[in-house]
Amino acid sequence: MTTDIEHRFDLAMMAIYHSARNEAKYTATRFLQMLHEHRGLETARILLHSPTVSDGYTALWERRRLDLTVEALILQPQWHDLFTDSEIDIARKRLKDYDYDLLAE
Repeated sequence: MTTDIEHRFDLAMMAIYHSARNEAKYTATRFLQMLHEHRGLETARILLHSPTVSDGYTALWERRRLDLTVEALILQPQWHDLFTDSEIDIARKRLKDYDYDLLAE
């Protein structure tokens, strides 16, 4: 059973997919497939625990739109209850490694 916060996170994950497509002209087909297969929270965890960034992350970095990444979404305070401190640290480090301005969050 999905909790209210998990449902809202699902919607937020779908929103970054649409924003990437509409604003950054990047269609994240694999990300969308993952959302349909695993929902938002599990998709975020899969991507976070990957030893390397996804192709989508790289594509958004190339477009200077790391604000549309799962990592940036995770750093928003309303989602912190869904993730461990370690997972939040992974997201923060990944964005920092790619020179994303964490103060913008």
